[in-house]
Amino acid sequence: MTRKYDYDLFVIGAGSGGVRASRIAANYGARVAVAEEYRVGGTCVIRGCVPKKLFVYASHFSEEFEDAAGYGWTVEPASFDWKTLIANKDKEIDRLNGIYIRNLERSGVEIIASRAVMKDAHTVHLVGERRDVTADKILVATGATPFKPHTVPGIEHAITSNEAFHLEELPRRMIIVGGGYIAVEFAGIFNGLGVETMLTYRQDKILRGFDEDIRDGLMVEIRKKGVDLRTHTDIAAIERRGGKYLATMRDGAVIETDLIMYATGRVPNSEGLGLEEAGVRMKKNGAVEVDALSQTSVPNIYAVGDVTDRVALTPIAIREGHAFAETVFNGNPTAVDHSIIPTAVFSQPEIGTVGLTEHEARERFEAVDIYKTSFRPMKHTMTGRDEKTFMKLVVDARTDRVLGVHMMGPGSGELVQTVGIAVTLGATKKQFDATVAVHPTAAEELVTLREKWQPAAAKAAD
Repeated sequence: MTRKYDYDLFVIGAGSGGVRASRIAANYGARVAVAEEYRVGGTCVIRGCVPKKLFVYASHFSEEFEDAAGYGWTVEPASFDWKTLIANKDKEIDRLNGIYIRNLERSGVEIIASRAVMKDAHTVHLVGERRDVTADKILVATGATPFKPHTVPGIEHAITSNEAFHLEELPRRMIIVGGGYIAVEFAGIFNGLGVETMLTYRQDKILRGFDEDIRDGLMVEIRKKGVDLRTHTDIAAIERRGGKYLATMRDGAVIETDLIMYATGRVPNSEGLGLEEAGVRMKKNGAVEVDALSQTSVPNIYAVGDVTDRVALTPIAIREGHAFAETVFNGNPTAVDHSIIPTAVFSQPEIGTVGLTEHEARERFEAVDIYKTSFRPMKHTMTGRDEKTFMKLVVDARTDRVLGVHMMGPGSGELVQTVGIAVTLGATKKQFDATVAVHPTAAEELVTLREKWQPAAAKAAD
């Protein structure tokens, strides 16, 4: 029997979403190929959350060595070698890259190491191999790429998170521009590794979209740790002078530094893929427009992950990739629920959050109860370190349902995964209260909070 197309499914991009979609579709019997022009594993595995988390671990040791003294340990003067960290990180990334490749091959997916560009709704041109292939269904899973404002003179001298993972030398001083996940995480990383770190953000508070108490609290804590956080500040121009860089700020101040890193967001990686030529409708920011089932305006073309600019998180890309395969190759229409998403920011201290912020809850619900607490972690009662843990519950006053949980402090990223289950299931404050506390832990605060928080003005009125 003559087949109409070379493949049942052709996937452009072998990141988290593309790999999951490829494997599940192949397991359902589809003939699948995936094209990747860089390395299998995508941003998260190769130059994103995995190597970043390894860097976070490395940066924690400077404080751990200091804290050990409070527990009777004498630590010899510690030293740090950047090249060793990079070499060991690269070894781990190579291992993970190999696992991704083997998993695809075991599923029967053909891997093509080439850039892929669409010629029409069913035809893809493989640039590196100078040939065309056809497919019944095409999935775009090319992710996103770091954004740099090209209106800033000298912006070519700045790096992004991509290059930060491959620096030959650790700088003595650096400026990080931005206020989101990546900016605050790398500020903590480089500061912890001994770099004189300045974090600049043009707005009044970092982490836009997070609960206001978390935003305020993190700003206080990272400044305590030595990060020079400057808000309402932006770079107007960059000049290279010798081996140094001069950053001219909007207010006219000139700051000399050894490295400038932009972490000002990411943009959908859709340019030059031939999507518009194939008839795919795009958003103004370059994102692929899709429906709840990840289908584009062209019926046989789908898109998942960051390239759609829905929720730019690896677990969401994986969910969307799996749901696509379930929908298209198993006849089981599956939409991903983006409404309740537990997430962590590996800032220092780290953040865990799930559900609505207080501001969002007050906009959507008639009455909201707030429970919150701030305290020094038990560990630091012996170290003397001035660091606070913060926890907050946002509750619908009418139904008693917990709408949001927001935490800052050691282990928050791990803790929010479990708390996310309770919030997703619609747990009430009464059910939180009925849960036996695990003592002594910071987490027990989540089930022992009893007093509703009131603004100072309301308390005074009482």
